[in-house]
Amino acid sequence: MYGQERIKPYGKDGDKREQVEEMFDNIAPTYDKLNHRLSWNIDKRWRRRAVDELKQYDPATILDVATGTGDFALQLAETLHPQEVVGADISEGMMAIGRQKVSAAGLDEIIRFQKEDCFQMSFPDGSFDAVTAAFGIRNFSDLDGGLCEMCRVLKPGGHLSVVELTTPRSFPMRQLFWLYSHTILPIYGKLVSKDKSAYRYLTATMEAFPQGEQMVGILKKAGFSEACFHRLTFGICTHYFATK
Repeated sequence: MYGQERIKPYGKDGDKREQVEEMFDNIAPTYDKLNHRLSWNIDKRWRRRAVDELKQYDPATILDVATGTGDFALQLAETLHPQEVVGADISEGMMAIGRQKVSAAGLDEIIRFQKEDCFQMSFPDGSFDAVTAAFGIRNFSDLDGGLCEMCRVLKPGGHLSVVELTTPRSFPMRQLFWLYSHTILPIYGKLVSKDKSAYRYLTATMEAFPQGEQMVGILKKAGFSEACFHRLTFGICTHYFATK
């Protein structure tokens, strides 16, 4: 078991999956505003990096796992012009906001949302040309199981493109980011979202999540090949790319 799998939003008792669903339902109304403000809108650039990696492969069908409010799904549709993007998530509250954004963008015929358990998805083997995820896989209660399932629904030769928050390695960014993530982030997150636990949980999982070379090894164990990673913005975020 990886460190972040032991961390739950609302304490030790109860199922992590259920607590994560409850947390994201709770913070859904303020999630987008907080995400963009707390990252100084750099999160949009990180997603764009993950989308750009897929351009040369021209995927027609894309699954966006842990899609949340659909920001990544929208970028995928607007940049890559696929036939279909399916956003999968356990939080109906988050996806409800995503549906509103997709409708406003006029992309209802391209993007659809579906509630899915990421460890046992309803899609047949080899359903998608690409699978993506942004800032979601560190919430998995079983990282190995979730990645294996993402590999299962990907077509042979298909690609995985993931961005995830990580902790910087070098001085002084490591120390500055620790200070920011342990003071400003949880305090501001609590004030705006009204959920006192959510942003402390997100910081804790980010610090415990496997990074860099270790994550590449985990991806290969899940069935992916040619896995690689690139640290972005001084290591605050990492982009992982792999092939089935």
